[in-house]
Amino acid sequence: MAKDSEIVWVSAIRSGDEEAFGQVYDHYWRTLLALSYQYTKDKALAEEIVQDVFVSLWQRRTDLVIDSLSAYLATAIKFSTFKALHRAKRQALIRESVLTQSSVQLDEEAIDARFLKEYVDGIVEKLPERCKLVFQMSRESHKSHQEIAQELEISEKAVEANITRALKVLRVNLRKVGFSLFFFLF
Repeated sequence: MAKDSEIVWVSAIRSGDEEAFGQVYDHYWRTLLALSYQYTKDKALAEEIVQDVFVSLWQRRTDLVIDSLSAYLATAIKFSTFKALHRAKRQALIRESVLTQSSVQLDEEAIDARFLKEYVDGIVEKLPERCKLVFQMSRESHKSHQEIAQELEISEKAVEANITRALKVLRVNLRKVGFSLFFFLF
């Protein structure tokens, strides 16, 4: 593919040209599918990864700076494939540890919920200390804003601000890995 054609496609996609996006999709999807399949050995998973990369390209089209469309797509496919494989491996490890701890077989939803909880806990651990403490008191200890404010000797507004900040960080991080609804945990 000529560099000039890629530049034209990238420019057209940035301006919202759906036809150009369709042309890019038609031109690259087989190659990207083969690349993803090479690592996953699962056609359905590889197809899902290719779809996700193209959806992401379209959604982020105005923010992306792409010098080489083919290189960008190949890198995105590799990254997305490795992320999917890592997630599957992590879920398998959790599933394995759960099954060895208990003779009761947990269904897929319970395993996914545990994986999500561990992921959320990891995000919460990275919050600033005060924000993390307020969030944990609210969500894990089930304390009211007033109780938290009294215990920490801060205003209720400060409690609200810290909880809002924590939820925003969680929302952003969960969107990055494909979770758009996480409030069911809270």
